[in-house]
Amino acid sequence: MIIEKQISGLSKLSAYIKDFLEKNPDIFNEDDDLFYGVLRKSQNENSWFTLENQKFALKQWADLLDDRNIEKWISAYETATTPKKVGLILAGNIPMVGFHDVISVILSQNIPLIKLSSKDKTLLPFLLVKWNAFSEGNIRYEFTERLTDFDAVIATGSNNTARYLEYYFKNSLSIIRKNRTSVAVLKGDETLEELELLAEDIFHYFGLGCRNVTRLFIPKDFLIDRLFESFLHYKEVINHHKYANNYEYNRAIYLLNQDAFWDNNFVMLKEDDALFSPLSVLNFSRYEDLEEVQRFIDENEKEIQAIVAKPDLGFDSIYFGEAQHPGLDTYADKVDTMKFLELI
Repeated sequence: MIIEKQISGLSKLSAYIKDFLEKNPDIFNEDDDLFYGVLRKSQNENSWFTLENQKFALKQWADLLDDRNIEKWISAYETATTPKKVGLILAGNIPMVGFHDVISVILSQNIPLIKLSSKDKTLLPFLLVKWNAFSEGNIRYEFTERLTDFDAVIATGSNNTARYLEYYFKNSLSIIRKNRTSVAVLKGDETLEELELLAEDIFHYFGLGCRNVTRLFIPKDFLIDRLFESFLHYKEVINHHKYANNYEYNRAIYLLNQDAFWDNNFVMLKEDDALFSPLSVLNFSRYEDLEEVQRFIDENEKEIQAIVAKPDLGFDSIYFGEAQHPGLDTYADKVDTMKFLELI
């Protein structure tokens, strides 16, 4: 069956990625050099896509895409008997952020019409060519600059873009995704190791992903210094010119406005109730009881992608360090993409 070859191809793609990531560049073969060249080109086109961040994204996908994992995921869904065309307008905030939509459409036995983000237009096409080769030519997809002749649409953009997309696709079966971010709730007894895992949820991809924590809830007597200590592993982030520009700009604004903030020379903490924080800034508030935290989460549910906290706090949460490791059955905006594709 075609789907079996597609799954086998994904598994081979996983092995191919792992082999590449484990190699020393001094022993690269011709194909490895090509892969490395793609990463370099992607970084040159978008300096947020550092080699480190691209390799991190690749490793997360390589760890997910084995036969059993994929089969367990798709076994819960019906696949199409007649392929339909699904327009995909992909985001470009972090490397390969649209890959889940692409594999969802293909494994549902439909055909993605892919509009790449201008910020992420190199790595995904390369991987699709590899997947197709590993699948013996059994995957179908198209790249397009303008969506026409489609049966459904999945689009991701900013809140402003989403308003335009909702109007443009008002007569189409669609998923339109908007801005989201993630929050973390501390109990107060977290170990240094747990807080260092939280730092991963904050700093991976420079904080540009919807699963990055931008808002923190801490107990009344929690010491800010404990956070800064746990963040030290990421101090080199300030050496990235775009991140540094954001840091310097936001710091200057706070100083000019005489705002109170805490600073460790590469990230600032600001006591602020806003859910979204500027890049290089982590908003936080102190709570007296968890009910006020739950109220905030309920009021902002449509803008929160993930909650990071200890399980015993009682939130629908993930553990520290897991924000950038979603499973195949973890869906953006909590909308089941595969269920949606069954409706076409």
